[in-house]
Amino acid sequence: MSSRARVRAPELIGKGGWINTGGTDLTLADLRGRIVVIDFWTFCCVNCLHVLDELRELEEKHRDTVVIIGVHSPKFVHEAEHQAVVDAVERYAVHHPVLDDPELATWKQYAVRAWPTLVVIDPEGYIVAQHAGEGHAHAITRLVEELEAVHAAKGTLRRGGVLGAPPAVAGGIAPEPEPTELRFPGKALLLPDGGFLVSDTTRHRLVELAADGETVVRRIGTGERGLADGGPERARFSEPQGLAPLPDGAIAVADTVNHALRRYDPATGEVTTIAGTGLQWWQGSPTSGPAREVSLSSPWDVAWFADRLWIAMAGVHQLWTYDPVTGTVEAVAGTTNEGLVDGPAAEAWFAQPSGLAAADDGLWVADSETSAVRRVEHDGSGGFVVRTAVGTGLFDFGLRDGPAGQALLQHPLGVTALPDGSVAVSDTYNHSLRRYDPATGEVSTLATDLREPSGAVLVDGDIVVVESARHRLTRLRLPEEAVRVEAVAHRTQRAATDVAPGKLRLDVVFQAPSGQKLDERYGPSTRLIVSASPPELLAEGAGTGTDLARDLVLADGVAEGVLHVSAMAASCDDDPANEFPACHVHQQDWGVPVRVSGSGVERLPLVLAGLEG
Repeated sequence: MSSRARVRAPELIGKGGWINTGGTDLTLADLRGRIVVIDFWTFCCVNCLHVLDELRELEEKHRDTVVIIGVHSPKFVHEAEHQAVVDAVERYAVHHPVLDDPELATWKQYAVRAWPTLVVIDPEGYIVAQHAGEGHAHAITRLVEELEAVHAAKGTLRRGGVLGAPPAVAGGIAPEPEPTELRFPGKALLLPDGGFLVSDTTRHRLVELAADGETVVRRIGTGERGLADGGPERARFSEPQGLAPLPDGAIAVADTVNHALRRYDPATGEVTTIAGTGLQWWQGSPTSGPAREVSLSSPWDVAWFADRLWIAMAGVHQLWTYDPVTGTVEAVAGTTNEGLVDGPAAEAWFAQPSGLAAADDGLWVADSETSAVRRVEHDGSGGFVVRTAVGTGLFDFGLRDGPAGQALLQHPLGVTALPDGSVAVSDTYNHSLRRYDPATGEVSTLATDLREPSGAVLVDGDIVVVESARHRLTRLRLPEEAVRVEAVAHRTQRAATDVAPGKLRLDVVFQAPSGQKLDERYGPSTRLIVSASPPELLAEGAGTGTDLARDLVLADGVAEGVLHVSAMAASCDDDPANEFPACHVHQQDWGVPVRVSGSGVERLPLVLAGLEG
């Protein structure tokens, strides 16, 4: 531990109140004597969901000394609704206390700039580390072990008295789970016999329903989180989502939290793994090769298009494909940078693609974090090109019909190709079913009052919608005319950073965790990518480099915009006696809204990992 000046942790405040505390409002004084890990998250963010999984082992192993506190800090308007946060806590099996902070009060007190961010507080109430992004679990575990030893010796460590209550406790009363056949279902597929196969996401299984959409025919999977092949009574999934038929009659399953593709054979009930290693893909890992030897990252949906199975790889903002003939996978579209950039597939940017639908001449994509509908098309020379149909970027969203260039969505998770060439959009956070018609360039609303729709399928002229937060399938008649809705536009409530005109120093702060050093055996161990929306915001400084500090020059005449910063650092255990030390990748993307002002700052620091002391 270093002797740097210690910073007292600010209090935890949030107008939404506490979840999973049995009705108790927690303060830092209540947590004195425990090691506290604050997880700033929002439930739309796939990187935040990755961190929830990373923290599970730490939470269990050190449960008598560590308290994990989730601070839910919303990006989208829907995420500021308290019931939506309560639902998310249940949906993602969050068992630790969660503070609902709809106005980002605690976020601002801790000067957080990115989802997710982890802050470690020692038993005396001082901040000892801050980490943005994912991949920090090993470093935090090691720090926790050091803090345990130091504060046990000082007599300032308090053990036992585990905090928390049954999952999704709001207002001190734990509601009984609804007696529903499905629990937060993700996607649905129409079966040849007229029934449906549904990914019963929170219960880690598939459910086959009869044509009425309600009667259970068969359940596939034990219902326990895991990765196991076998028959319906033995197979295990972990929050499965997308479903798509394969040419041989089997069904591909996007097994999201297992970072795998599974194959379900309706004829035998057998489940096998066809792609993924069960481990999450990290920067520097292979992006093509034998499917069982290449890691994936949160595959969210799948669709058969252009003689391949396309995969919405939400965890790395890309589209991949799987070829069942050769048994290989490869990245086809997206750079892993998060944003909205069209063009040749390999150069395009996506932001958490979560829904796919194949049409005769293209592939529709629900690009959730940009609240956009994108389209992949043949480019005429054997490749593919990406075009945006609806959506403008990471921070603009709302509910507005009309010309596509002005229309707004809010975090859509599903798309469904319609027979007339248009596409139905499961506009998840607007609780609506929308329609984009390429022939007219117009966006309209087909239905409202759907609770978090996440996908839909066509059935005999009707459309059956997966109402995820109502735990059911809902059958609707496709209307001949659109529903009238009151338009509303939003921008994320994160305040813009005032920056001085001209030169701006960008510093990404990274301090190798205790017991580790930068991994420079094969060249530079860090990478920094900078761009802007609009691109004209930056006169100088855009591009890729290995230095985590860079001088940017803001262009004259552009008053505001968003700086997109992507940073990565690799560190390895510093043990000279170990020929093969364990290595770790730390990475994070930031979208920093900035406003040019004469009184603005000339330096922009972003913490990837630091403050350890």
